[in-house]
Order: sequence, then C-alpha cells, then structure tokens
Amino acid sequence: MPVQERSIDTVQSIHEATIQVLLQVGSEKLTTVRVAERAGVSVGTMYQYYPNKQALLYTVLEEHLTALMEEVERACRGSAGAEVAAMVENVVSAFIQAKLRVRQKSLVLYEVSPQFRQDGLMKRIAKRGRQAIAAMLRSTKAIPPEEVEFASLMFYSTLTGTVATVLAKGAPASMLEAARRHLIVMLTAYLTALSTES
Repeated sequence: MPVQERSIDTVQSIHEATIQVLLQVGSEKLTTVRVAERAGVSVGTMYQYYPNKQALLYTVLEEHLTALMEEVERACRGSAGAEVAAMVENVVSAFIQAKLRVRQKSLVLYEVSPQFRQDGLMKRIAKRGRQAIAAMLRSTKAIPPEEVEFASLMFYSTLTGTVATVLAKGAPASMLEAARRHLIVMLTAYLTALSTES
C-alpha cells in the first residue's frame, strides 16, 4: 500500500505540475523535462508514467473532463423526477460551478483539447453527458419519449458549446455566471416548448 500511495501522490504531483507549466508557458513550450522539474521528480520517474508529452496531456485532460462529467451525472441523478425548470437549473449550475472551481485549469486545457478530438476522448465524454441528460429527461412525463434522445443532444450541445465559447474569450467569472443565467432561460424555454407540443 505505501508503494501504491506514493505512486498516486507522484502522479498527482505530475498532473498539478503540468497545469502549472501550461499556465506559465503554454502547451507549445511544455516539455516533460519542465514538468518533471516542477513536480520535483526525475525525468526517469516521469517516463515510468508517461512516455511522451502527448500521453501526459491526454491523461490530464481526461482526468479533468471525467471530473466535470461526474458533476453533470450527479446533478442529473439528483434531478430525476423534478420539474423541467429545476432539472435545467440543477444541471447547468452544477456544470458552471464545476468550471468556476477550476477556471484557470479549464482555460489551459480548453486550449489543449483540440489535439485530442480525433482519438475518441471527447466523443466518450459527450456520450456520457447525453446519456445522463436523457435518463433525467425520461424521468419526467413532460417530455415526449420520442423527443428525449434529440432533446438530450440539444441540451448537452447548448450547454457545452456555450461554455466553450466563453472559455475561448478568457472566461472571467462574471461571463460564466452570465452564461449560467442565459443557459437556464434558453434550455427551460426549449424543454417547456417540447412539453407543450405533446
């Protein structure tokens, strides 16, 4: 166990150092040597865990996106059976609050993420989000069953697309809060309109 605990601590130190180096010099100038120095580990130790820069960035991005998605999934499960307006507010607020807690990390990893669009990571994360939202929407009779799949796609795309746009503009906390309010209005209106069509 001590060996395992040390390994976990080492990996976490490397991940934190990666974010610090990204914030300091950006992804183009990030090297495994710089990260190892910042983490206080040898380059040899670094290569035991990550064979190259891309593997390191992929793992840090995956960890970040997974943590965000777990927040969305938790909010979706907690909102099952609620009114549509409450569902929207809970999920949107959970996502925005998660982004605000790690705003600088979100910013630097947003810049890195295009490198990994083709390898399936972003698709897997998006699928988890859509599935969680769809399960939540199925728990209410307000949304026609035949509309749930596409509605979950629209919900997820609107949420993440809007936040990505805000991140591209530097994502001050005030903009993220404004995005939260506007997303709640938009998505509540959209889902309410679907429910009245049934």
